[in-house]
Amino acid sequence: MNKQLETLAVNAVRILSADMVQKANSGHPGLPLGAAPIAYEVWAHQMDHNPADPEWINRDRFILSAGHGSSMLYSLLHLFGYGGLGIEDLKNFRQLGSLTPGHPEYGHTTGVEATTGPLGAGLGMAVGMAIAEKHLAAKFNREGYPVFDHYTYALCGDGCLMEGISSEAMSLAGTCGLGKLIVLYDSNSITIEGSTGIAFTEDVEKRFEAFGFQILTVEDGNDTEAIGKAVAQAKADKERPSFIKITTKIGYGVPAKEGRASAHGEPLGEENVKILRESLGWPEQEAFAVPQEVYEHYSTLARSGAAKEYFWQQMFEEYGRKYPELKAGLDAYYDEEAPFKLLDDEEFWARTGKAEATRSISGKVLNVIKDRMPNLIGGSADLGPSNKTVMNGEPDFSRTCPEGRNMHYGVRELGMTAVANGILLHGGLRTYAATFFVFSDYMKPMLRLSSLMGLPMISVLTHDSIGVGEDGPTHEPVEQLTMLRSLPNMHVFRPADEMETKAAWYSALTSLKTPTCLVLSRQNLPVLKASGKEALRGGYILKKESSDTADILFIATGSETGVALEAALKLEEEGISARVVSMPCLDVFEEQDKAYQESVLPKNVRNRAVVEAGSSVSWGKYIGIDGCYITMDEFGASAPAGQLFEKYGFTADAVVKRVRECFAL
Repeated sequence: MNKQLETLAVNAVRILSADMVQKANSGHPGLPLGAAPIAYEVWAHQMDHNPADPEWINRDRFILSAGHGSSMLYSLLHLFGYGGLGIEDLKNFRQLGSLTPGHPEYGHTTGVEATTGPLGAGLGMAVGMAIAEKHLAAKFNREGYPVFDHYTYALCGDGCLMEGISSEAMSLAGTCGLGKLIVLYDSNSITIEGSTGIAFTEDVEKRFEAFGFQILTVEDGNDTEAIGKAVAQAKADKERPSFIKITTKIGYGVPAKEGRASAHGEPLGEENVKILRESLGWPEQEAFAVPQEVYEHYSTLARSGAAKEYFWQQMFEEYGRKYPELKAGLDAYYDEEAPFKLLDDEEFWARTGKAEATRSISGKVLNVIKDRMPNLIGGSADLGPSNKTVMNGEPDFSRTCPEGRNMHYGVRELGMTAVANGILLHGGLRTYAATFFVFSDYMKPMLRLSSLMGLPMISVLTHDSIGVGEDGPTHEPVEQLTMLRSLPNMHVFRPADEMETKAAWYSALTSLKTPTCLVLSRQNLPVLKASGKEALRGGYILKKESSDTADILFIATGSETGVALEAALKLEEEGISARVVSMPCLDVFEEQDKAYQESVLPKNVRNRAVVEAGSSVSWGKYIGIDGCYITMDEFGASAPAGQLFEKYGFTADAVVKRVRECFAL
């Protein structure tokens, strides 16, 4: 090993990172300067990856949980030759339309495995990736044919470990015995406000030991040989995930910044960048200039990665010949078109005509789907029996049963959602995560990342309104529908009966780039005879008006749809023409063409009323300045559900009275 060349290769990451931040006059140079040796050692000597094939299914994954250090990641991607990321791209760091945004974005920059920025999120997603690897290996590997045999590396900092999500995710990782998860802790004891000692004095290593991790320590973050030995030791333990604490100096190489908070989130300054070059003995004075021998070194490393994939491909071809059924099954796991077959599946769409809670209907649908989609894995935050999210007859995923499909996340909604994102990011699996709807508050930050990354994550959110009843206002969601609907690239389905619930599941499973929230009732809902596949359009006419023009138009969702229908029929008996529009998913309705939207919600009908036991904020666009809100804009109460619906005006008689008052009918 040419030590001098290795030092140049490490320093290339440091210099490029510092130059990027300086040119942008924005960014975080401290982490790259301190952690570059860690990243280099892992990427150069520990990871199996091929820059020429970033989608290789058996590649090792690297997640920069401390996403503010993005300039380091972009430097590595450039040097290794990922996606043609050139020097001009590095020069455009943090600029409009560049491939080098402020924090790494999945799907935007080739080689970025996850969108990270919210600290700790990357740790949760890394756990999901490790779970996916362990599950797929159990399903498909055979002796001598390790189709899935790769590691997940997550580089985190002090901030990641302060965030509560780290405890949720790491506790689960230890419980599940994720032996191929390696957490690299860039321990520099500095955050934005100064020394971590002002707010973070716990013994992190003991915490991770309690989680069930193997604990390893590297005292000198510049010692790549020691880092490599620690990673090798981590790999040797097949039963436990590993936590490697590596002591580094933030802002390394710049005396005025080294070990100081000011190194974290502001450019070094032109003079300090010059000093950095001198301190490191960097041979080039021009910004972004890298010696050709360094590029050649990284090119050699990239070819080594390509060779590893080549030998894997040889093994995989032989695997396909020896185990053709397994190979066909694996291909099906990666077939994005498979769920579309459900559209013509008679059993899936069969109507039972039974009044049931949509959570119960959803549970039955799930148990039809699971036999048609063997790559579906999922679970609940300790609420499986209540959420109806248990796949009957399927084993539970665990350290001793990694082939299990039922996940037990424990009471960890935030961590659960990050893990589910990681499962999807890994590839080959579809997944769902479940809890009570009111606790989607705990899921929100990671659901936001689902939307941002374009992951078709499915959230099953039950107990959707004051219908929760006796548990009271702490468990009765009010504003959550509006919260989730406000997310770009998110489908929020609140179905009203069996057929709408099936449509919601079909929409979720066939979505390729948009996550879906299924918002489901605790209480039984009536059968709507006119419901059906039209719900796939997000909104449709459930009951047409009796005359040429409707005197009033109701829009309703979920459990209130039946109430609106009953109110409309009462008004019809009095000669008032009423249309009822069921709107299970505003987001999907917005995706329909304008002609269809007009046919459902004609502009000439201005007397519009929305009936929904949730915040009024979602509805202004649809009911207009003259509209009538029959909504829930206060917290609920503790009482039987029927009493609460009566108290808050969600009965047919109360709706009729309200619209009469609003429109002088």
